[in-house]
Amino acid sequence: MNISSVLRAACSAVALLFAQAGHAQLPDSTAGPVRTINLENIDVAPTAVDTKGWLLLDKDIQTELDGAVHNLYNSKFDRAEKQFRSLRRRYPQHPLPYFLMGLSTWWKIMPSNVTVKLYDKPFFAYMDTAVTKAQALYEKDEKNYEACFFLSAAYGFSSRLHAERSDYAKATVEAKRALKYLERSQEANGLSPEFLFGQALFNYYSVWIGEEHPWLRPVLLLFPKGNKNLGLQQLRNVADNGVYTGPEAKFFLMRILSSERENQEAAALPLLRTLVQQYPDNAYFQRQYALQTFNQGYFQDCERASRDILDKLNRGLPGFDGFSGRYATYYLGYLQLTKAKNVQAAKDYFQRCIVFSEATEQTSGGYYLYANLQLARLASDAKDVAAAKRYYKAVVDNASHKSDIYREAKMYLKSAKRDKTSYADDRGSFRLLVRS
Repeated sequence: MNISSVLRAACSAVALLFAQAGHAQLPDSTAGPVRTINLENIDVAPTAVDTKGWLLLDKDIQTELDGAVHNLYNSKFDRAEKQFRSLRRRYPQHPLPYFLMGLSTWWKIMPSNVTVKLYDKPFFAYMDTAVTKAQALYEKDEKNYEACFFLSAAYGFSSRLHAERSDYAKATVEAKRALKYLERSQEANGLSPEFLFGQALFNYYSVWIGEEHPWLRPVLLLFPKGNKNLGLQQLRNVADNGVYTGPEAKFFLMRILSSERENQEAAALPLLRTLVQQYPDNAYFQRQYALQTFNQGYFQDCERASRDILDKLNRGLPGFDGFSGRYATYYLGYLQLTKAKNVQAAKDYFQRCIVFSEATEQTSGGYYLYANLQLARLASDAKDVAAAKRYYKAVVDNASHKSDIYREAKMYLKSAKRDKTSYADDRGSFRLLVRS
C-alpha cells in the first residue's frame, strides 16, 4: 500500500469515528425504548442538564421525522428532503435540518463508492451550515451537548469526504475538531443512543487504526484509549435504539463484522437482510447483500438480489448505476456458468460487467479482471485464440504482476505467440471472493 492509500485510510478511519452516517449480540433489553442510565459511565446526570430546545430528544420531532429518515435511507431523497425543509422553516437556527440535508446528500454520494463529485459542494455547504448553527448554540451554553453532537458529526462527515478527495490537510483539521466536540458530547451519552454513536465508532476504530497501521501507534498515544469490544457493544445498542443514528450503526456494524480483520461475515448477513428489507431501494445496501450472499454461498438469494439490482438499474432508480451493475452482472455470469451451465448467458453477463466497469473506471478491481478472465478461458476452450488473447491482455494490463491470474494470462499470451491454439493448465476454481 502506498503512502497516499495509507493516509487516506487513516484519515477516513479517524473521520468515521465522528460520522453521523451482526449477530453475537451482547445481552440487551427488548422491552421497549426505555433505557437504563448508568451514572458511573457519564459525567453529567440527565437531570443536571438543561435539554430545553434539544430536537434530538424531542419525541414529537422523532415521530414526525421517522418517515423522513426511512425515505432517506431508502433513497427517496425528494420525499425526505421535503420534510427536512419543513423542519428548517420552523427551526431555522437549529443544526438538525441542515445536518439531515447533508446526510441525505451523503447518501447520494455513497453508491458510487464516494467517487462521484457532483454532490460535493452542496454536501459541504449543508455541513458547514450545520456547524455554524451548532457553534452559535454552543457559544450560548457550553453545556449544550446537543450542539457538541452536531459539531462532532458535521466535522466528522466533512473530514471523511475531504480524505476521500485526498485533501488530507482539511481532513486532519476537521477530524481534530470532531474529536474535540466528541469528547465534550460524551458527557451526555446516557441521555440518548444518538450521543453514544460517535463514542462507539471512536472506541472501535481508534484500536483498528493501530492494528491496521502499526506505524501510526505513536500518534494514537495522543488520543484517548479505545476499546473495540466496548465499541461493538455500543454500536449494537445504537443500532437497536437510535432514531437518527440507528441505520448508520447497522451499516457500520455490517462493514466491521464482514471486514477481513473481524471475519464474521455470518454475523454481518442478518444485519444486511434487515437493511435490505427495511430499505429495498438503497443501492449500496442491496449490492452489499448480493456480495455477502455470494461470498457465503447463498446463491439463490444472490441471484434474486442481483436480478433486482439490474431491474432497478434499468428503471433508473437513484444509486442503481454501473457501480451496482458490475456486481450484479458478475454474480449472474458466475451462476449461469457454474450452476445453470448456460455458457452464452454467462458470456453476456461477463461482457456487461466489463462494460459497467469501464464506464465507471473501475478496471483495477476483481470484477473487471475476473470477468475478462472467464471470457478468456471460455474463448480458449472454444479455440477462439483472437478473443482469448484480447481478454487475457486486459488481465495482463490491469492485474497485479504478483497475482495468479496475471501469470496465467501472461503464460497464455506467450504460448499464443508460439502459434499454440490451445492452452491447458490447472486453472482451479474461479469463484471470486470479495469483501467490498
